[in-house]
Amino acid sequence: MTTMAEQTAQKPYWGYALWLAIFTILYNIAEGLVSIAFGVSDESLALFGFGVDSFIEVMSGIGILVMVNRIRQNPDTSRTPFEVTALRVTGTAFYILAVGLAVTATYNIFTGHKPETTLPGLVIALISIAIMWALVAGKRKVGRALNSMPILADANCTMVCVYMSLVLLASSFVYELTGFGFVDSLGALGLIYFSVKEGRESFEKARGLECECEDEESKVS
Repeated sequence: MTTMAEQTAQKPYWGYALWLAIFTILYNIAEGLVSIAFGVSDESLALFGFGVDSFIEVMSGIGILVMVNRIRQNPDTSRTPFEVTALRVTGTAFYILAVGLAVTATYNIFTGHKPETTLPGLVIALISIAIMWALVAGKRKVGRALNSMPILADANCTMVCVYMSLVLLASSFVYELTGFGFVDSLGALGLIYFSVKEGRESFEKARGLECECEDEESKVS
């Protein structure tokens, strides 16, 4: 139970947490639109899948926003039905994305399909890495100030976006260097691992279980 003085000191950080959640949603919407547009026009599966993932992150971000607002107002309350539903929808979407990427990537590898260019993927990945890394740092700072495990868990789960950006960066860079079409499909397959991981963790959170990212943060703290 926090004292009145602690609640007063923490009040600004709840405002920061809300703005971080809102920015995460808005950025992912913009990133998703741009990534899907270039993914379709350049026929880059990795970039298209990255864009779809951004929109799934928007659904997750809305749930996080509702969660932060709930905890700010009533710290001891449990997840609302809306939050649980958002987690389940997000988890299902991640699994669907993984299946879609697997089928399309396999088809592209066997048919020898190659994108026209992966240069947009390079640029988008670099921007995403910088922004997501800043979001991770901000969420961890706020989470520690508030002693909030859910916010710290969200920060570590945001790190998954950094890893996915690194996969996109690597596949795009290698393709630009070599021109090997299968590299783009391999990048898409790399995104499957993280999609399945996030899907599983979403369902675990919906059941009230701690996810791996929460465990990792507790080890660091």
